[in-house]
Amino acid sequence: MTTTARPARTAAESEPAAWVTCSQCRSLVYGKRYIRLLQVCPECGAHARLDAPSRIRQLFDGGTAQPVSVPETLNNPLDFVDQRPYGERLDQARRKTGQRDSVLVVRGRIDGRPLVAAVMDFRFFGGSLGVAAGEAITTAAETALKDRTPLLIVTASGGARMQEGALSLMQMAKTSNALAELDEAGLLTVTLVTDPTYGGVAASFATLSDVVVAEPGARMGFAGPRVIEQTIRQKLPPGFQTAEFLLEHGLVDDVWQRTELRARLSRLLAATEMPGAAWGTGEEDPVVRDSQLLDQLPAWECVQLAREAGRPTALEHIGYWLDGFVELHGDRAGEECTAIVGGIGRLDGLPVMVIGHQKGHNTAELVGRNFGMPSPAGYRKAARLMRLAAKLGIPVVTLIDTPGAYPGLTAEESGQSNAIAENLRLMGSLPVPVVAVVTGEGGSGGALALGVADRVLLCANATYSVISPEGCAAILWKNAAEAAVAADELALDAASLLRLGVVDGVIPEPEGGGHLDTTRMSDAVRRAVVVALRELRGTNEPTSRRARFRAFGLADGAHLQTSTGASATAGTTERDR
Repeated sequence: MTTTARPARTAAESEPAAWVTCSQCRSLVYGKRYIRLLQVCPECGAHARLDAPSRIRQLFDGGTAQPVSVPETLNNPLDFVDQRPYGERLDQARRKTGQRDSVLVVRGRIDGRPLVAAVMDFRFFGGSLGVAAGEAITTAAETALKDRTPLLIVTASGGARMQEGALSLMQMAKTSNALAELDEAGLLTVTLVTDPTYGGVAASFATLSDVVVAEPGARMGFAGPRVIEQTIRQKLPPGFQTAEFLLEHGLVDDVWQRTELRARLSRLLAATEMPGAAWGTGEEDPVVRDSQLLDQLPAWECVQLAREAGRPTALEHIGYWLDGFVELHGDRAGEECTAIVGGIGRLDGLPVMVIGHQKGHNTAELVGRNFGMPSPAGYRKAARLMRLAAKLGIPVVTLIDTPGAYPGLTAEESGQSNAIAENLRLMGSLPVPVVAVVTGEGGSGGALALGVADRVLLCANATYSVISPEGCAAILWKNAAEAAVAADELALDAASLLRLGVVDGVIPEPEGGGHLDTTRMSDAVRRAVVVALRELRGTNEPTSRRARFRAFGLADGAHLQTSTGASATAGTTERDR
């Protein structure tokens, strides 16, 4: 017997068909193998639709998923009748699925880690959002709040349920505010977008989670393609509203294969687990805090070493010293910037949010990352991740390496100045420890937008400056060839910055520069960050961070009291520490 894996097909609840035909590529797949592959075509990767019970079995540890009771809701509140009474349609859907409505709520575990899940089922009225579905989503959120556990929402919906009128519409606000309570409680929320997710579901709880991921090919949007085409009288581009389109436009954090879901969700859940007070106590501090102990290179030589293409990138540092890293993408406002990367991982067991400028080692990589020059979307993505860190109570670590913020036309049109300014204000207010490390170029406001921290460290051959030496020479000397002279005058090297108190310490590099031994350099950065976070753990007020920056520029010895009562003393250089 051969069947076709149509998009609307659900998981086999009994013996699978002997052979299954993929609806996308028409390949013939052995039925039992198809089930083992979680209904993903081995030839083209097409993901068939799963019903809610199958999805729960796939995601949760065996035997751990337990149903959560959902309060009764109004049945057919409008006595709606179209070609058939709505009540009859409801009875038919319940008999067909064995479910009360389109959402199942369960408690369970993934790799032993507890969570609550609300799983939508497209078989039941196309997963439409009515009063029962809205109550189920809200109940799931309230259960997670009561249990103090993360919430997972798996979406599959055509939109609001028309047969329930304005009461259906109200579920959008009801469910959105249920998620707001989890935000206020600092509990992680995750949405898994499956095909399709439209209308009132997409415009409410589905897109409000901290992390929004999608299965390959899953479609999500407010209005469906046919409605849009009829409205604007234009042909939509291929792949419009698919998961891949959403990722490219910064609207989802990532696209995850079905076979990867359990492992990746487990990594995210690990971000809620904090180590004990002894964390980091065995690590030695490599940081130099006295400029006289540094070998001061000529400033222009530091500039060349800071720009060396072989230096470790942010993603390489992350790969070296973080476990279980989950990269998060997008500003959630329509753009993704590849020049800034970030996500959650565990640093020797401590959950941290790491955000950094990303360059590359060759021309293709540099072009793909816009040479490490972020657009406004990059800074807004960074701000989103910092707010998530603040919500979850985990430290922020930033890795700075940029010639500066992107100065192009599109950046100005999108509000580059505003994006940088918002980050400066946000970082000064974060209620979690913040450590910044300048690993290469610290170029002007584009660097500082990730640099308002409790501890600011600098790699020995890195630089930090208000402008590039070439730019300074061109403006003040009227000759870019005077860049080496300008570099000396700008005091952008490690020893000068340490004397000025702009940085709190310098991380030694291997002889000749970090590009000659990237593993050793990255390990030194890791150790420095661990020691800094060890000292800052338990800090939850930004007053000292603000006081640090408040003192810059005051005459030596000047003392003032900030509006928060924190003390700020000018001239807080290495001699005063």
